[in-house]
Amino acid sequence: MSLMTSNVLVELVRRADTFNGRRVEDLNDKLKVESLSAGFGKKTVLDEISIDFKENAITAIIGPSGCGKSTFIRCLNRMHEVAPNAWVSGHVMLDNEDILSCDPVFVRRRVGMVFQRPNPFPTMSVFDNVAAGLRLNGVKDRKLIEKTVEENLQKAFLLEEVGDRLQESGASLSGGQQQRLCIARALAIEPEVILMDEPCSALDPVATAKIEELITKLKETYTVIVVTHNMQQAARISDLTGFLYLGKLVEFGSTQQVFSNPSNELTERYISGKFG
Repeated sequence: MSLMTSNVLVELVRRADTFNGRRVEDLNDKLKVESLSAGFGKKTVLDEISIDFKENAITAIIGPSGCGKSTFIRCLNRMHEVAPNAWVSGHVMLDNEDILSCDPVFVRRRVGMVFQRPNPFPTMSVFDNVAAGLRLNGVKDRKLIEKTVEENLQKAFLLEEVGDRLQESGASLSGGQQQRLCIARALAIEPEVILMDEPCSALDPVATAKIEELITKLKETYTVIVVTHNMQQAARISDLTGFLYLGKLVEFGSTQQVFSNPSNELTERYISGKFG
């Protein structure tokens, strides 16, 4: 990364470090991670990570490939442990309840996930993709399902584009539309936290801009955690940023502080493009 690019990053985050009149750091904690370690067999991928995620804020998790970003975010809704030989220790407190000790199905209703590549159910229509979670949870009221589908397609900025195509396959949509469909599907079960694992990495710039606009809107209602390798994206959309390296949390703070005045030399080297 050139010096010019580094300066652009700093300019992206020259904004008031407040949200609705309050400092970001003063927002309520929604999800508290305490001494979280995880790995596979004898391999440790995450080492004693502790971090607090704020309610109604966007937190970006950045770091080079292989640093543990995806493993970390998958621990937050109990998906990591379904992999062979996976293990996890520590605590993940959601409103003071340790979700590592809860029924994973219950956890995933409260903590939704959007993956790197759009993954609509290919044999289901657009409508049925959004309704799938409701039906899985026993909702049978057709009018309620229709209302919920419409509301969440609207939240995902998708209803106007696909309102006349609801019975077509979800896989027939463009890549960016498919990703927003997956976001609508995640929102339909009314989660409290939305996890996004590099949600724009497979999208073109136009689709990426729409997803970023959507993410920024979502924080009005949800706590949003975004893993991204794109530091410009982190600077544009996030309120707080955590930097992971070799499975450790090197630095965490407001996005303005992390990008403009990092406290750790390793963070500064990564942001300035000296490695990664």
